[in-house]
Amino acid sequence: MAKIQVILTQDVAGQGRKGDIVTVADGYAHNFLIKNNKGIIATPEELKKIENKKKKEAKKQEEEKIKSQELKKVLEAKKVEIAVKTGENGKLFGAITNKEVAVALEETFGVKIDRKKIECNIKSLGEHIAVIKLHTDVKAEVKIIAKAQ
Repeated sequence: MAKIQVILTQDVAGQGRKGDIVTVADGYAHNFLIKNNKGIIATPEELKKIENKKKKEAKKQEEEKIKSQELKKVLEAKKVEIAVKTGENGKLFGAITNKEVAVALEETFGVKIDRKKIECNIKSLGEHIAVIKLHTDVKAEVKIIAKAQ
Protein backbone atom coordinates (compact mmCIF):
# COMPACT_ATOMS: atom_id res chain seq x y z
CA MET A 1 0.00 0.00 0.00
CA ALA A 2 1.58 3.24 -1.17
CA LYS A 3 1.69 6.27 1.09
CA ILE A 4 1.79 9.85 -0.11
CA GLN A 5 2.09 13.24 1.54
CA VAL A 6 -0.90 15.56 1.41
CA ILE A 7 -1.27 19.18 2.51
CA LEU A 8 -4.63 19.65 4.20
CA THR A 9 -6.71 22.58 2.93
CA GLN A 10 -9.31 22.11 5.69
CA ASP A 11 -9.39 20.60 9.17
CA VAL A 12 -9.92 16.84 8.82
CA ALA A 13 -11.02 14.80 11.84
CA GLY A 14 -8.41 12.21 12.76
CA GLN A 15 -5.83 13.61 10.34
CA GLY A 16 -4.94 17.18 11.26
CA ARG A 17 -5.62 20.86 10.89
CA LYS A 18 -5.60 23.12 7.84
CA GLY A 19 -2.05 23.59 6.54
CA ASP A 20 -0.70 20.40 8.12
CA ILE A 21 1.29 17.99 5.98
CA VAL A 22 0.15 14.42 6.59
CA THR A 23 1.19 11.05 5.18
CA VAL A 24 -1.83 8.97 4.18
CA ALA A 25 -2.67 5.99 2.03
CA ASP A 26 -2.71 6.68 -1.70
CA GLY A 27 -6.37 5.66 -2.09
CA TYR A 28 -7.55 7.76 0.88
CA ALA A 29 -5.71 10.77 -0.53
CA HIS A 30 -7.16 10.49 -4.03
CA ASN A 31 -10.63 9.15 -3.24
CA PHE A 32 -11.43 11.33 -0.22
CA LEU A 33 -9.07 14.22 0.53
CA ILE A 34 -8.40 15.48 -2.99
CA LYS A 35 -11.84 14.56 -4.37
CA ASN A 36 -13.58 16.54 -1.58
CA ASN A 37 -11.16 19.51 -1.74
CA LYS A 38 -9.83 18.71 1.73
CA GLY A 39 -6.22 18.34 0.60
CA ILE A 40 -3.69 18.68 -2.19
CA ILE A 41 -0.68 16.52 -3.02
CA ALA A 42 2.47 17.86 -1.34
CA THR A 43 4.59 18.78 -4.35
CA PRO A 44 7.75 20.89 -3.89
CA GLU A 45 5.91 23.91 -5.40
CA GLU A 46 2.99 23.56 -2.98
CA LEU A 47 5.37 23.16 -0.03
CA LYS A 48 7.15 26.40 -1.07
CA LYS A 49 3.80 28.22 -1.29
CA ILE A 50 2.88 27.07 2.22
CA GLU A 51 6.30 28.06 3.57
CA ASN A 52 5.95 31.55 2.07
CA LYS A 53 2.42 31.88 3.46
CA LYS A 54 3.66 30.92 6.94
CA LYS A 55 6.49 33.48 6.71
CA LYS A 56 4.06 36.23 5.72
CA GLU A 57 1.71 35.26 8.54
CA ALA A 58 4.55 35.26 11.09
CA LYS A 59 5.71 38.69 9.89
CA LYS A 60 2.16 40.05 10.13
CA GLN A 61 1.79 38.64 13.67
CA GLU A 62 5.10 40.25 14.69
CA GLU A 63 4.01 43.64 13.30
CA GLU A 64 0.70 43.40 15.19
CA LYS A 65 2.56 42.52 18.38
CA ILE A 66 4.85 45.57 18.02
CA LYS A 67 1.83 47.85 17.42
CA SER A 68 0.13 46.35 20.47
CA GLN A 69 3.21 46.99 22.64
CA GLU A 70 3.30 50.64 21.51
CA LEU A 71 -0.41 51.03 22.27
CA LYS A 72 0.16 49.41 25.67
CA LYS A 73 2.74 52.11 26.55
CA VAL A 74 0.28 54.85 25.55
CA LEU A 75 -2.63 53.31 27.51
CA GLU A 76 -0.60 52.69 30.66
CA ALA A 77 0.84 56.23 30.70
CA LYS A 78 -2.44 57.94 31.68
CA LYS A 79 -5.27 57.36 34.12
CA VAL A 80 -8.84 57.26 32.85
CA GLU A 81 -11.57 58.89 34.91
CA ILE A 82 -15.14 57.65 34.77
CA ALA A 83 -17.92 59.59 36.52
CA VAL A 84 -20.52 57.29 38.06
CA LYS A 85 -23.76 57.66 39.97
CA THR A 86 -23.43 56.72 43.61
CA GLY A 87 -25.81 56.09 46.46
CA GLU A 88 -25.40 57.40 49.98
CA ASN A 89 -22.21 55.86 51.44
CA GLY A 90 -20.26 56.11 48.16
CA LYS A 91 -21.66 52.83 46.79
CA LEU A 92 -22.07 52.56 43.03
CA PHE A 93 -25.39 51.84 41.40
CA GLY A 94 -24.41 48.57 39.71
CA ALA A 95 -20.84 48.43 38.43
CA ILE A 96 -18.69 50.02 35.76
CA THR A 97 -18.95 47.72 32.75
CA ASN A 98 -16.34 46.93 30.15
CA LYS A 99 -18.53 48.82 27.65
CA GLU A 100 -18.25 52.00 29.75
CA VAL A 101 -14.48 51.49 30.01
CA ALA A 102 -14.29 51.10 26.19
CA VAL A 103 -16.17 54.39 25.71
CA ALA A 104 -13.92 56.17 28.24
CA LEU A 105 -10.77 54.85 26.51
CA GLU A 106 -12.06 56.07 23.15
CA GLU A 107 -12.79 59.54 24.61
CA THR A 108 -9.43 59.75 26.43
CA PHE A 109 -7.06 58.23 23.86
CA GLY A 110 -9.07 58.25 20.63
CA VAL A 111 -8.51 54.48 20.41
CA LYS A 112 -11.39 52.13 19.69
CA ILE A 113 -11.04 48.90 21.69
CA ASP A 114 -13.51 46.02 21.53
CA ARG A 115 -15.31 45.71 24.87
CA LYS A 116 -14.83 41.92 24.77
CA LYS A 117 -11.08 42.46 25.15
CA ILE A 118 -11.50 44.42 28.39
CA GLU A 119 -11.59 42.72 31.79
CA CYS A 120 -12.72 44.87 34.68
CA ASN A 121 -14.63 44.43 37.92
CA ILE A 122 -15.26 47.90 39.30
CA LYS A 123 -17.91 48.12 41.98
CA SER A 124 -16.61 50.92 44.20
CA LEU A 125 -15.16 54.42 43.97
CA GLY A 126 -11.41 54.93 43.74
CA GLU A 127 -8.60 53.62 41.58
CA HIS A 128 -8.92 50.26 39.84
CA ILE A 129 -7.07 48.31 37.15
CA ALA A 130 -8.70 47.19 33.89
CA VAL A 131 -6.82 44.56 31.90
CA ILE A 132 -7.01 44.96 28.13
CA LYS A 133 -5.97 42.13 25.81
CA LEU A 134 -4.32 43.90 22.88
CA HIS A 135 -2.65 40.80 21.40
CA THR A 136 -2.22 37.16 22.40
CA ASP A 137 1.07 38.09 24.13
CA VAL A 138 0.35 41.72 25.10
CA LYS A 139 -1.93 42.84 27.92
CA ALA A 140 -2.20 46.44 29.08
CA GLU A 141 -3.17 47.36 32.63
CA VAL A 142 -5.02 50.67 32.53
CA LYS A 143 -5.70 52.64 35.71
CA ILE A 144 -9.39 53.53 35.96
CA ILE A 145 -10.53 56.10 38.50
CA ALA A 146 -14.17 55.83 39.49
CA LYS A 147 -15.39 59.17 40.81
CA ALA A 148 -18.81 60.34 41.93
CA GLN A 149 -20.80 62.55 39.57
